[in-house]
Amino acid sequence: MNDSRAELHRIIEAARSDGWVLEPDAKRLLRLAGFDVPRFILARTAEEAVRFAGEIGYPVVAKVVSPRILHKSDVGGVAVGIGEARGLEEAFRRFREMDGFVGMIVEEIISGVELILGAKIDFQFGPMILLGMGGTGVEIYHDIVLRMAPLSGKDVHAMIAGLKARRLLEGYRGAEKVDREKLVETVLAFSSVVMTLGERIASIDINPLCCSSRRCVVTDARIILEK
Repeated sequence: MNDSRAELHRIIEAARSDGWVLEPDAKRLLRLAGFDVPRFILARTAEEAVRFAGEIGYPVVAKVVSPRILHKSDVGGVAVGIGEARGLEEAFRRFREMDGFVGMIVEEIISGVELILGAKIDFQFGPMILLGMGGTGVEIYHDIVLRMAPLSGKDVHAMIAGLKARRLLEGYRGAEKVDREKLVETVLAFSSVVMTLGERIASIDINPLCCSSRRCVVTDARIILEK
């Protein structure tokens, strides 16, 4: 545990000059902390991307990696459902022209209910944890709940119960139910990470956190560092 904690801090300090942790490193940090993340690679060449996609199987997701692009979707830096090598090569060529390009994430597609899990270090109250319905609709629905960290299991169950769309987690109209205990474990692990990193960070956002009856997977993550 001490080795993992030291590595978490090393990842944070290595990103200090950029001001935020690039997605591949953010996922590596969260995996060290016990989170479930997709199979992925940071591909530096199109050939590397195609080779990895062949190993895990199509379709895949591709995302640009650049210290100058914080919001990838806003600049067309995400390609979902790529079904063959030609499409992956085309995505690589397009991303390569973007500002500050350092590589391309290629990862497996994960299905499930999309949630957002976030934290912000408040000047007055300290670390605040946010749980809500996530994905691209997060800014439209504003279905979120907040609690001060550190969280207990009771806190997390109360947060889930406070979501207006919680029925989506319960198998609404025959849909697959989310493993609630897996979700609770994930939120508690997130609270622990936030407390461990403390004042080194300004905020962490996992969006989406894709949860199903089997897994709760971090499919995108952004860590902003304290200046």
